[in-house]
Parts: sequence; structure tokens; C-alpha cells
Amino acid sequence: MPLPDHFLRELHDRNDIVSVVSGYVQLRQRGKTHIGLCPFHGEKTPSFTVYPETDSFYCFGCGVGGDVITFMKKMENLDYIDAVKLLAQRSGLSMPELQHDRNSETHELRLRILEANREAARFFHSALYSDDGREGLAYLREKRSLGDVTIRAFGLGFAPDRRSALTDHLVKKGFRPSELIQANLTFQDSRGGYIDRFRNRTMFPIIDVRGNVIAFGGRIMTDEKPKYLNTSDTLAYKKTNNLYALNRAKNSKADRFILCEGYMDVIALYQAGFDNVVGGLGTALTEEQVKLIGRYRRTVVLCYDADEAGQKAALKAMKMFDAQGVNTFVLKVPDGKDPDEYIKRHGENGYIRFKNLVDTAKNEVDYVYDTLKGKYNTQTVEGKMQAVNEAAHFLAELSNPVKRDIYAGKISEDMNVKRESIDMVINSDLAAMDKREAANEQRRQREIITGPSQTFRTPVEMKAKSVRAAKAEEALVACLIAHPELVSSVSEKLTPDDLTMPLTRRVYALVLSRVQQGLSAELGDISGEFTDDENTQIARMLARLGELSSLSASAAICSDYADAIISESRLKTAEEIVQASTSDEEIMRALEEEAALLKRKKNKNN
Repeated sequence: MPLPDHFLRELHDRNDIVSVVSGYVQLRQRGKTHIGLCPFHGEKTPSFTVYPETDSFYCFGCGVGGDVITFMKKMENLDYIDAVKLLAQRSGLSMPELQHDRNSETHELRLRILEANREAARFFHSALYSDDGREGLAYLREKRSLGDVTIRAFGLGFAPDRRSALTDHLVKKGFRPSELIQANLTFQDSRGGYIDRFRNRTMFPIIDVRGNVIAFGGRIMTDEKPKYLNTSDTLAYKKTNNLYALNRAKNSKADRFILCEGYMDVIALYQAGFDNVVGGLGTALTEEQVKLIGRYRRTVVLCYDADEAGQKAALKAMKMFDAQGVNTFVLKVPDGKDPDEYIKRHGENGYIRFKNLVDTAKNEVDYVYDTLKGKYNTQTVEGKMQAVNEAAHFLAELSNPVKRDIYAGKISEDMNVKRESIDMVINSDLAAMDKREAANEQRRQREIITGPSQTFRTPVEMKAKSVRAAKAEEALVACLIAHPELVSSVSEKLTPDDLTMPLTRRVYALVLSRVQQGLSAELGDISGEFTDDENTQIARMLARLGELSSLSASAAICSDYADAIISESRLKTAEEIVQASTSDEEIMRALEEEAALLKRKKNKNN
């Protein structure tokens, strides 16, 4: 372990999982557990469950689970050590000196990537104001009308049109080429040479909310493709989990964010006086980005292109924000202009004119309804039917029933259509949604007992020789994590080698080792030894265990599980003997030897 046991135990004691999760998810108590809407996927019926007794969480909808450190890793897009640091800071704990292992190696590499990115940003910014960057500076100043104050505020730069200008600079600063490749700043050609990823491009550093330079976007100065080149995912960056300029917008006093599609729109609006603007990072809006916005503001104004693709993107975004309880408004820039063009066109009045667009932006229902009235000829029966039907379908998807009711009445009056007709469409859609959700809920409840369906079964589970043994092993491991005091009695019957599944064997061996050393073996004590996917599997095992039984009842259950595992192990041994033998005599002799061995083992246990 890279961290002392006493530190991890105090970290978990000070960071009660219910308290930590409640900072991100609205929880309500249900018996000994707490439930809420999962922050890792969109849902309308809570399937995210927190188990205080085992210091764990698990979502039966998307299958994500783990301990409080895993939760913080996923919510804040951090590695293990950084998640621990954040929890330590939250609870007033000082971080101990790290020992060397897999987690610390990953953490150190991530830090090196961040350091390389910061030095690269300095290099690009310096190059912008040198002879190498004259074309880039002219583009920003003359074509984009950006002032030096804005250029410096966003740390804009230029990547020289030379083969390895950045690589050579960073190597001189002490970075290894392998680290630069991991940072996606450099790549290696077929002859083994190192080449800059970004060349002859105006550079846009991407900075996270903690002030780290995590990635770059670069715009080419020629007609070459791609026009924009972005950093691929690294240990320090995942484009679906971040937003451009969120580091600035989060500090705005405005009660809402303006969401744009590109870097230049964000920068132009900032220069015009809007400090609450964020932008995408070269991909369609993701659920992670929606949740990220919802963490800082409960209202967002969409500022997308006015073309058909922009309208489709806006419609999809509205549904995603509604699922997260974020109020959405849609801003239309006149004449199909983007924000940058619109503001430049109006010069000194750009701020006032654009602010008026923001203040008069329509909410999602008004936007969709107006779009439908423009799409169909509502003076005809056919056109009116299409518009009303599509509007009703959209209302059915709203999470707020009051808003749905108000707008159903408004559309009924505006279109001169009976309210009952609109309600019939809405109620039909709602019934279908309820039916699908009921089926999903049944599946989730079934998985509590039986585990995920075969479609979602993990490779580790599929390799298990016996489904019965696999389920017994998972239940036994969960029971021992919940009641480590039962480990000694179970260990008299079972060794780790008796378990057939690689993950349960590793967990059992670790729990056994820690208990024998007099150490705690709860999930929070061992999670650092496993990957996120493995921690999710362990959390699922604990979730299936349900509310903890009494110690005596759990002891009996553990004994039964151990007996089932031993029984399956004997059956497996017998099958292997038969498969490996070539004659009846060999089979009988081997089976007799195996029976004698099992008898000796049983007598030893007794």
C-alpha cells in the first residue's frame, strides 16, 4: 500500500460516505441504506444506493460502485492519490509521505504530464510573441479582434512550424520523450524520431478547475485538415469530463452558464464582458459535462449554431439537462451568426445586444414549440396534428409535472385543441415510460440476488467453472468484508486456492492476510489494491449482501458458503481427474487417492 493503514482508516472515519455523497447527490433514507438518482448516468427512478454499514455505494442501473475514494475519483475525474488528497483536505488530515507502488507510479506519471503541459503552455505563449508566431498573433489580433489582455487571460499561444521545436525544448527541461508521448505532446515516427503533435497551430490551453493545464486545442493556419486538433485522452485529461473555460466561469457571480460550441465563441464573449461562458471540447455534449455544469449552476443558456445540426444538438442537450434537473434556455443569434461574428458586427454595443439575447432566451418548451410551429403549417389540419403530437411527446419527457401541465394547457389554448386530446398523448407516453422503468426496476432487483444478466456478466464471472461456486464465493467474500471477525473460522476450512474466481480469490487472500496481521479489512482498507472495475465488482457483492445480519447468523451463512465452495471444488477435482485419465483403472485409482486426501483434510479440520 502507498498509504499507511492508520491514515486510510482515519480518512474513512472522517469522511462518512453518506456525508460525502450528499454533497453531490440528493439522498433519502430507506431503512439502513440511502438512495438517490445516480450521478454517473441519467435516470428518473433512483437506483443509486449508499450502504453506510459497509462504507460503500452501488448503482443497480449502470453498475458503478466502490468506496468513498472510488466515488470521489469518478465524480472529480481524479486518480487514486488525488482523490485521497481531496478527501484529506476536506477533513483536515495531513497527507503522509507516499511509498512506491502501482498507484504512486500512476500518480507520478500524471503529475509529470501536468508539469509537461504547463511548460508547453509557457513555450507556446512565448512563441506567439516571437518571430515563429507572427502569423498566429496576426490571426488572433486582426481576424479575431482579440486584445493582448484577452490573449494573456486565456494563455493563448502558437506551435511553431518546425518538426520538434516543443519536444526539443521539453527534453532540455528534463522531460523524457516517453513522458511527452504519454502527454500526447509528441509522437514517434517509423524511424524512431520524435515529432511535435502540434505544429503551425494557434494554441488554446485547456485548464481544469484546479488550475492545471490538462490539454490543448490547436487551430491550423493553413487549409489542411483537421482544422482543429485536440489532445487525446491521457492520465490527466478526458475530454468528455471537462469543459473549456470552466476554471473562469465557476467564479462568475452570474446565476447561469452560457454554453457555446467552440473556443473562439467563449473567448469572444469573455472579451465582450461575459465571464460565465463555457464551451465543449470537440465532441457532442456528454452526460458527464451536463453533470459538471449542474454541479456549479442550476440554469444554463444554450448558444448553438442556428443550422439543422445545431437545433438537433440543442434538443438533445435540453433533454439531458432536464434529466439532471437543470433549467435550460435556448438563445438564437439573429441571421444565423455565431456569437463571435454577432459581437464584432455590433462593435461597442456588442455586449448590450448580446445580453438582451441572453435575457430573452426561451426556455426549452417555448423553444421546441416555436420550432414546431415554424416547421409545420399549423393552418392545415395535418400540420396542426403533427405540431401538437410532437409537442405532446416532448412534454411527456419533462421531469417537472407542473411545467408539463402548464404547457399542455397553453398549447391546447393556442392551437384550439381539446386539452383531453393532448393529455391522452402525454399519458400514453408516460404509461410506456413507466412500463419500461418497471421492467428495469425488476431487472435491478433480480440482479441484487442473482447478479447481472449474462449480457452484462464480466469476463471474470464468465470464466468461473461453476455458477453455484461463483455465487457462493462472492457472497462469502462480501460477508467477510462486512464481518472480518469471521475470517479465522472460515480460514480453517478454506484456503485462497479453493476459490475458482480470480477476483474473489485475490480479495479473500488479502482479507485473510490483513486479519492475520491484526489489520482492518473493510472495503476502504483494501480498495487501493484493486482497479475501479474490480472495486465496482466488490461493491456489487456487498450490495447483494443487503442489510447486515447478526454476527451469529452471518457466521452460519459463511459456514454454508464455505461448504458449498468445498463441495464444488471436490466436484471440479473429480471432473478433472476423469478428463485427464486414459483408462478405467487410472480413473478409479485417482479418485480413491483424491477421496483419501479429502478425508485427511476433513479430519485435520475437525
